[in-house]
Amino acid sequence: MKKSLLIVSHALELGGAERSLVGLLDALDPEIWNIDLFLLRHEGELMDAVPAYVNLLPQISAYTVLGRPMKNTLREGHFLLTAARLVGKITAGRYAKKHKHIESAVGLEYSHKFTCPLMPKIQPEKEYDLAISFLTPHYFVAKKVRAKKKIAWIHTDYTRIQVNISSETAMWSAYDHIASISDAVTESFLKIFPGLEDKIILIENILPERFVKRQAELFSVEDEMPAKGIRILSIGRFCYQKNFDNVPDICARLLEKGLDVYWYLIGFGPDENLIRRKIIEAGMEKRVILLGKKENPYPYIKACDLYAQPSRYEGKAVTVREAQMLGKPVVITDYATASSQLEDGVDGIVVPMDNVGCAEAMAVLLEDVECMLRISKNCSLHNYSNGAAARELKNLLPPDPSNKWS
Repeated sequence: MKKSLLIVSHALELGGAERSLVGLLDALDPEIWNIDLFLLRHEGELMDAVPAYVNLLPQISAYTVLGRPMKNTLREGHFLLTAARLVGKITAGRYAKKHKHIESAVGLEYSHKFTCPLMPKIQPEKEYDLAISFLTPHYFVAKKVRAKKKIAWIHTDYTRIQVNISSETAMWSAYDHIASISDAVTESFLKIFPGLEDKIILIENILPERFVKRQAELFSVEDEMPAKGIRILSIGRFCYQKNFDNVPDICARLLEKGLDVYWYLIGFGPDENLIRRKIIEAGMEKRVILLGKKENPYPYIKACDLYAQPSRYEGKAVTVREAQMLGKPVVITDYATASSQLEDGVDGIVVPMDNVGCAEAMAVLLEDVECMLRISKNCSLHNYSNGAAARELKNLLPPDPSNKWS
């Protein structure tokens, strides 16, 4: 008999975690699992990527209140939930100010924590064998779902964000297991939450390789990324974490070394104006090009000569592995979890975080054609999909001699 599985997440926009979720869904065996997917909002460019054998549950109006402007949710009549969000926002702001937080995740946590008591149950008539909360905050699967086993996922380096440790400890403690995407992410998480060590399991990101390669062939990007010079590409949210505000300066340094580079940025987010200002300050208006948000970024990856991830911190960057899937040489900065992302010198290069060192190391690579080709070949020979990791889920349930679990 098949096992029942519920996965809960926010939406299916073009984020790394969302693409990893699509990879997980793609890797699950429908002969073993009856899979329900519940999204807070039926939004995002990846909605069409959900496999046909996955049952997408209907949207519940109350949950759509999260992640949208409060003036819109008030206009729709969600008065109590919007008020709860507002109280959470004010309380989180006070907490962050008191503790001198700069990169605080308390606001997001509190928006779910304060609205959770007002939310309806998810599939109240059903008890699942396994329920997964794929993106933090993890309150809803803990409190609004019935399941024999529950898992919450970690996707980021917790040493680089500020949280309310006691509040989040209680949230994570409600789960039977906590799935970490890498050993480095586990290490950073346990520095903040050492008491949760016995709950940690390793399930690395699963990526839909067939989907990525198919999408990469759908159209040409010649108009937006002309075949001239050296085309560098970076993809991600325009925010502090991704460090795109330093790209113009790094690009200028590469030009000073005689390299004919063009650096393209795909994404959107709160730092867009900062990045544009830095481009002007560095005089890089014709060399650092913002392409905006792209529903399908893979043809752009296919067209680039080098994929660069200049982040200040990461869990395990999905875009890096997608570039490797497409046989592209990649560089990443030496963030805390970099060693878990690639094998330095084999399927990518780790460069210093500072702009001077980053530019120097990138220049050495770009001038070494043989090294670029070797890295590209190594990437092409490696399987980055990690689909076998989906089988780890079945080991979390007790064996059943009457079916495939035995």
